[in-house]
This record gives sequence, C-alpha cells and structure tokens, in this order.
Amino acid sequence: MAAALRRRILAEFLGSGLLVTVVVGSGIAAERLSPTDVGLQLLENSTATVFGLTILILMLGPVSGAHFNPVVSIVDWVLGRRTGTGLGARDTAVYAAAQCAGAVAGALLANVMFGLGPHLATKHRASGGHFVGEVVATTGLVLLIFALARTHRGSLAAPAVGAYIGSAYWFTSSTSFANPAVTVGRMFSNSFAGIAPGSVPAFVFAQLVGAGVGAGLVMLLYPNAGSSANDVVVPHDDPLIATTSAK
Repeated sequence: MAAALRRRILAEFLGSGLLVTVVVGSGIAAERLSPTDVGLQLLENSTATVFGLTILILMLGPVSGAHFNPVVSIVDWVLGRRTGTGLGARDTAVYAAAQCAGAVAGALLANVMFGLGPHLATKHRASGGHFVGEVVATTGLVLLIFALARTHRGSLAAPAVGAYIGSAYWFTSSTSFANPAVTVGRMFSNSFAGIAPGSVPAFVFAQLVGAGVGAGLVMLLYPNAGSSANDVVVPHDDPLIATTSAK
C-alpha cells in the first residue's frame, strides 16, 4: 500500500472516529446537563457537532478530502468513473472500511471518557418518517458537497457542511445521521445519541437511497461534476504534505 494511501486511510479513520466521539460525547454530556429537557439536549448535541465537524474537515481535509462518510466516497467513485477522476473502486472500499472502524472506535472512546461501558444502544428510531428524513438529509448533503466541488468553492466546505448538518439536526425527523459509518458507530452508545441495532439497516438503506437521489440531482444540475471528483470534500493530497511527510 502506497504511503499516500496509508495517510489518507489514517485521516479517514481519525476523522470518522473523532466525529462520532463529538456526536456521542456531546450527547452523553447533554443528557447529564439537561436531563429533563430533550430540546436543549438536541441543541447542545447539534452545536457541538457543527463545530466539531467543521474543525475536523479543516484539520484532515488536506490529507484525504475529509469524506468521513461511505456515502460520499461511493458517490465520488460513481461520478468520477466517467472522467477517470476521484476514488477508484479499491480505494472506495478501503475508505469505507476505515470510516466504519473509526466510527466504532470513536463511540467507544466517548463511552470511556464518560465512564460508560460499551453497551449497545436501545433507542429505536426506525419509522416511515425517520426513513424519509434520512433520505432527505443524505440527498441534501451529497448535493451540497458535489456542488461546492464542481463550482470550485471547496474552501467553503468546512463551514457549509457543518452548517448543513447542524440545520438538518432540526429539520429532519431522524436528526440527520446521513452517514452509514456514523450510524454503525452510534449503535455502540446507549445514550441520547445512540441508535438500536435493529434500526440501523433501515437507516443505512435510506442513506443509500438518498445518495442515489443526490447523485442523480448532481448529474442533472452539474453534468460535468465528475471532473471535480478529486476535490471532494475539499482538495487533498497536497504535494507539500507528501514532501514534508517524506522527510
């Protein structure tokens, strides 16, 4: 495995893991700080996620693109196939594996910080409304990311993606997981942010449907979006990083 790919995999593992640590950790803290006010818990949880995701994209995006989401990696591969850009099939699979492994590790880390054991979540979320919410949340996320890449506004990805996820916490019934890796990771936290294992397949399926709808809209609105697949979520593989790390 090439050194550049190893760095990218590590960045995706760390980014996905720390993202879930932020989501789960702030969820546990919110539950303890505001035990009788679910609305305030959601505000605390979503605020931490907005800032945490923005920081992680800025910190790790130049290395791997800051996908932190198998859906983003898969759509990157699909759109890039027509132009020979973006991730290849092997790299997409490796990205997704690193993202899922990192997400599980991130949930376990949050549990440890708050003195909780690695218990599976019992919070059931699967319903028709939640399914639609996840389709909407994922569609919007994919459309936003690839629109920014195609219009060469990748510098706005960190605040824009953070803001979108923060707002989708509130306007979707599912509170916008929009990420199969994060969904799997949150299964390992029996807290405000958790999701019961039985609800995970429906959420992941909805996210994949949303990815398909989002990719279709991207191709309709931005026919040449595949040419910018190398810049998703932000331009990465900076030559300066490669040169510095080789010293």
